[in-house]
Amino acid sequence: MNIEHARTFLAVADTGSFVAAAERLHVTQSTVSARISALEKTLGAQLFVRNRSGAVLTNSGGRFLKHAGQLVRTMERARQDIGLPKKFRSRVVIGGRMGLWDGVMVDWFASLSTEYPSVSFRAEIGFEPDLMQGLVEGRIDIGVMYTPQRRPNLVMRPLLDERLVMVTSEADRSLRPEAYVHVDWGAEFDNQFNASFPEFPGPAVTVNIGWLGLQLLARNGGCGYFPRRLVEAQLSDRSLFVVPGTPEFELPAWVVVREDRNASLVDPMVESLTRAVA
Repeated sequence: MNIEHARTFLAVADTGSFVAAAERLHVTQSTVSARISALEKTLGAQLFVRNRSGAVLTNSGGRFLKHAGQLVRTMERARQDIGLPKKFRSRVVIGGRMGLWDGVMVDWFASLSTEYPSVSFRAEIGFEPDLMQGLVEGRIDIGVMYTPQRRPNLVMRPLLDERLVMVTSEADRSLRPEAYVHVDWGAEFDNQFNASFPEFPGPAVTVNIGWLGLQLLARNGGCGYFPRRLVEAQLSDRSLFVVPGTPEFELPAWVVVREDRNASLVDPMVESLTRAVA
């Protein structure tokens, strides 16, 4: 069985859409359709019912779900183990949002090689859909993100609560809606922002990385919402200012691991991360 067919099946099952699966896997929708058709031919059963709302697993598809996950995880583990130098007994892959690596995870990650000299580590930066897909497939052992979606066989643990504050480059701390730089902190933030600022026009600039938003404010001026911990230095040197009277928003960060993880190895790492940010 082609492992990419199983990987594509998992993406469609997770997103509920051939289109969304194609975007996640960075392939065309026709490629996704061809892979699923080939898989259905191999198995001799229909796996999805396609309708206007997306793609829904059939009974056969639901039964194949656990087998597809096992296939992909087994292949990934085999690939990792075969390429693992002899001095290491295991490998751990850690993925996280760039904004969470910055100031939260880097020092912790740097300490792991000393604490676990017989373990090989891989660090990845990603957004929630890719991180979740990596966890579902077993390619990622520990995922750290803002807006995980609950999935079977995955365990979510709270890590920290970010406080998003509106900052501006204007020394008079005025709020200029036309200069607003929108950072995509997820659907929950978007809903809170739209409810609090119904009069704001659509942003001229939208970015999906907080670091990039800060770079734009430094170069062009403007305002935007950022985690307070990421802008403490700029607030101290008065290159940015908190806009008075604007609401603060809470943005929880989570650690996500698999239920069938190597708990004796992964759990102490997660606990040390939790202690590091406490």
